[in-house]
Amino acid sequence: MDVEADVAGPSEWAVAGQVGVGPWPGGPAAWPRDERYDPELLEHGDSRNVVDAYRYWRRDAVAADLVRRAHPFHVAIENFGHDHNIGTVVRTANAFAAAGVHIVGRRRWNRRGAMVTDRYLRVHHHDDVAGLEEFARAHGLTLVAVDNTPGAARIETARLPRECMLLFGQEGPGVTDEAHAAAALTVSIAQFGSTRSINAGVAAGIAMHAWIRQHADLEAAW
Repeated sequence: MDVEADVAGPSEWAVAGQVGVGPWPGGPAAWPRDERYDPELLEHGDSRNVVDAYRYWRRDAVAADLVRRAHPFHVAIENFGHDHNIGTVVRTANAFAAAGVHIVGRRRWNRRGAMVTDRYLRVHHHDDVAGLEEFARAHGLTLVAVDNTPGAARIETARLPRECMLLFGQEGPGVTDEAHAAAALTVSIAQFGSTRSINAGVAAGIAMHAWIRQHADLEAAW
């Protein structure tokens, strides 16, 4: 297991058409003296995709504050085939302040869909499910597979553990047999149409929000 290198992404500082804020009004004499603020952003403006509370902050300062605010759940997604949803999962995990994201299998994934949010949270890599299971055990996290399989509990009525790892499979095959065997609980999302499954990125968002509704302090939301 390792944590992805903390390096700047291609759209860290500016994205075409993205709305931000200009230089800090009043010039350098009016700049805040808080070390969390980035002099370059104060001078030139901040066009990053961050909430207003983090405007002009250094990237490492934002990441540190997100660690402080993080909820005690992690998100894992298997990556043994084609990566279509990991960027979406990472971006959503950032929005819900997950404590970490875990990629199981192939190390490479398309970061474009993450919209640089992977630079503000901890992204771990595990070669296989056994490595993920070891991490969960060491950190007191209950593995919860999210998959529409026979015998799964409905996520709409199931009580999710507060300290847990929500585990998602790939588009198509879903959660692997190894992951199902490692999970203490499997939950499914109620569907009413003709399709057998929904997009893994969408499923991850629904499951994370289910955890938020059960455990989060909504007064702390932006």
